[in-house]
Amino acid sequence: MPSRALTDEQIENCFAVLAELRPHLQRGDFLTTLRAMAEDGYKLAYIAEQGGVVAVADYRIDSNVLMGKPLYVDDLVTTEQARSGGCGQRLLSWLREQAKAEACQVLHLDSGTQRPDAHRFYFREGMNIASFHFSQRLNQP
Repeated sequence: MPSRALTDEQIENCFAVLAELRPHLQRGDFLTTLRAMAEDGYKLAYIAEQGGVVAVADYRIDSNVLMGKPLYVDDLVTTEQARSGGCGQRLLSWLREQAKAEACQVLHLDSGTQRPDAHRFYFREGMNIASFHFSQRLNQP
C-alpha cells in the first residue's frame, strides 16, 4: 500500500528511487528542495517492500482554466529491480483515489518521448495522449 512521505527520513528514503528517473538530483539539497516545494503543494508518495523504497510518485493538486482542479503527477518511478511487479499500478491507483478524495476532475502527467515502456504502461492503465507538451530552456548562452 502506498504511503505519503511526511517525515524527513521517509523523504530521504525516496531519494535513490527518484534519482533513477532524475539523475541530476543531488542528495545534499534533496530534503531542503522538497520541503520548499511542499509549501507550494508538492506531495511525495512511496511503496516500501522488504525494508526499502521500491516505487515513488510525486504530485500536486492545483487549478487551471483548462482542467478545473487536476492532480498532476510530476514523476512516477519504480526501481529497475521492482518493475513489472505491480508497484506502478498500485501507485497510479492510489493517486486516482487521492484525486477523487480531493474532488479533482482529472489526473494527468507528462512522459518523456524516450520512455516507450512507460507509455505502454499508461495506455494499459486507461490513460490517453491529451496534448503535446512544449518547453523552451531560458537563460542559455
